[in-house]
Amino acid sequence: MPLYEYKCRQCGKVNTFLVGVSIHAPALRCARCGGDELDRLMSRVRHLLGEEDRMERMLDPTSLAGVDENDPKSIARWARKMGQGLGEEAGDDFDGMVDEMEDAAARESEGGQTGDDDDLA
Repeated sequence: MPLYEYKCRQCGKVNTFLVGVSIHAPALRCARCGGDELDRLMSRVRHLLGEEDRMERMLDPTSLAGVDENDPKSIARWARKMGQGLGEEAGDDFDGMVDEMEDAAARESEGGQTGDDDDLA
């Protein structure tokens, strides 16, 4: 059975569904908001890996090639790549969290504060 991607008109989340051929196919609903107004997207063909294969790829030492531990942008690129490997398990806002960490590291390297010290007062 093929996988199809749909974008929710209400919240914008892209959902992936395994769609079979059936007279009694259930209505597709957004996993985030439950909306039923979904637009089918054109998507690439992809090969789905099992969890074990994904984890092996992530643990491969070559996944760290070119990563500079002193460069926040380099670490952010690596983190995004790992997040893609995790898929939905990384969470809906994984990229947003990586962006926030990258911004905080950039501010810290410029001599600014990250904002966490405000909680200690």
